[in-house]
Amino acid sequence: MRQLWLIGCAVVLLTSLSLAQEKLESQWKCGKASDDHSIDVGDKANHSYAVSKTTCTATKSEIGGTKEKEGIGTQFNEATGNATTWHGVFVVTAESGDKIHYHYTGKGMMKDGKFTSGTNKWTMMGGTGKFAKAKGEGTCAGKGDGADGATWECTGTYTMK
Repeated sequence: MRQLWLIGCAVVLLTSLSLAQEKLESQWKCGKASDDHSIDVGDKANHSYAVSKTTCTATKSEIGGTKEKEGIGTQFNEATGNATTWHGVFVVTAESGDKIHYHYTGKGMMKDGKFTSGTNKWTMMGGTGKFAKAKGEGTCAGKGDGADGATWECTGTYTMK
């Protein structure tokens, strides 16, 4: 009976280790949006909706032993004055060619129509190949570069199963 108890404990321990969360730290350099469409709402001054697509390059990012290489963010923004909120999808291509899908929401500040700073919350929602069952969550903090680009520092946790 004691051996069955030890085997049961070992199975529970191994199962929990296989589901252990890994830490993710990444840095992304994003340029000016390659596609950007903005519409004035018309209800008050400086209120607009926009949709944009931006390409980013990973300057520091590894997940599951594979480096993230490039990401394309497609997002919807609402801006009122110098404040902006957004939500979107960030599709990352790893060096292996596999993709990782992130959903995100955020808020930030602008000056003279250019992004200055912001934060977001992200959720990893799987992908392709090795990342098909990946799940995770975390946050990012971004700073504008004054030329319609930004650098983002991100942290979080993930599992590959």
